[in-house]
Amino acid sequence: MSADDTTARKCDPLLDDIADYVSNAQIDSGLAIRTAGATLVDALGCGLLALRYPECTKLLGPVVPGTTVPDGVQVPGTAYVLDPVQAAFDIGTMVRWLDYNDTWLAAEWGHPSDNVGAILAAAGYESNRRVRSGRPPLTMTDVLTAIVKAHEIQGVLALDNSMNRLGLDHVLFVRVASTAVATWLLGGDRDDIAAACSHAFLDGGALRTYRHAPNAGPRKSWAAGDATGRAVRLALFVLAGEMGYPTALTASTWGFHDVVTAGKELTLARPLGSYVIENVLFKISYPAEFHAQTALEAAVRLHAEVAPRLAEVARVEIATHESAIRIIDKTGPLHNPADRDHCLQYIVAVALIHGTVTADHYEAAAAADPRIDELRAAMVVTEEPRYSRDYLDPQKRSIASAVRVVFTNGTATDTVEVEYPVGHRVRRDEGLPLLEEKFRQNVATRFPHRHAATVVERCLDHDALTAMTVPEFLDLLATS
Repeated sequence: MSADDTTARKCDPLLDDIADYVSNAQIDSGLAIRTAGATLVDALGCGLLALRYPECTKLLGPVVPGTTVPDGVQVPGTAYVLDPVQAAFDIGTMVRWLDYNDTWLAAEWGHPSDNVGAILAAAGYESNRRVRSGRPPLTMTDVLTAIVKAHEIQGVLALDNSMNRLGLDHVLFVRVASTAVATWLLGGDRDDIAAACSHAFLDGGALRTYRHAPNAGPRKSWAAGDATGRAVRLALFVLAGEMGYPTALTASTWGFHDVVTAGKELTLARPLGSYVIENVLFKISYPAEFHAQTALEAAVRLHAEVAPRLAEVARVEIATHESAIRIIDKTGPLHNPADRDHCLQYIVAVALIHGTVTADHYEAAAAADPRIDELRAAMVVTEEPRYSRDYLDPQKRSIASAVRVVFTNGTATDTVEVEYPVGHRVRRDEGLPLLEEKFRQNVATRFPHRHAATVVERCLDHDALTAMTVPEFLDLLATS
């Protein structure tokens, strides 16, 4: 079948909706664009911090060492200049490695700033091509607009469509969102976006096996990078003339709905706009799976009372919501950092002992502390139905947990309940200054003091950020 043969066939409504939104929607919300700026710098700060960890950096760089690429994309925090597919993988992997970037929780879970990998790679590559041909490059306003739209596609798909209950990973929605906005940034029109997204759905979904015991491992930290790299590749295929598949979702027997979702139609729970970016959840204080953040905050509040009496702990009671239990309630051995940062009991134990949790606490040296497993053995995790209801309530979207510690003499701490973590929108005024400080600290791990100060100054000044071209921004974050 030639590409022309597809033009008379009706396109799946979901593909139409996504393509219309990306190609035509104007983002008029100042809150959305400003939050996109915060999302971008936070995501890249997480990526810069991840470069301290060899398990991450061993995956980065050109597939063939020494490769040089015309119009290549500068990977932030490194000296790598890569083709846009590999650049998307590298940036996406850096951003996600420490499980510290933003989060969206609904029927499906995910991290919308995972899309930054595809967005910066596509924008950087397209900008370099434009400059070479005498045209102006894309601006950071274009990047922020793409971030708003990618967040919206991934997040609205997640509201009512649960891939995890099918055993599939949320990076499917990353691949779809990244494909849509990457095609747009690379110059594609509405029909190109629909065609490219049809390929994203035809790829099906990755299994969640690598996120759960007994197989939890570091693939969960590069799965989103893999999705963003694939997205850019699909966009480039379509822009080279590859045909799309108009009924990729609804085709009888062989379509996505019949094969992947057992006949259930993927739907958009609300019109696409800027809802997701305006309500996104930031991981501000602690690099830990987001469903654990409120229990972690509660444990930190209990630290001063409990830490001197660790030998007297008889029981640690954790009440939480159903999603946390399904994802991160783990007993038994934990085999690697990826296993530990997705264990509710491990995270709470570290917080009770140390009064904080850092990325280093997931490494083998910290995990060797016998007090952690002693506390884990004393933990009882139960579902609080009210927390589960409020988690799904669109008017609340809480992520509540409560922690209480009982001692061997029968006394106990107060029950400390936290409904909303500091990164939630209801605590935004409290959270944004802390988010900026997180960025400063992360930038300082990668750049000399003077240059780090310049990066922080230009990135945290919204007007300065939006005034930059994409090449200027990527050059700012490059290392020699």
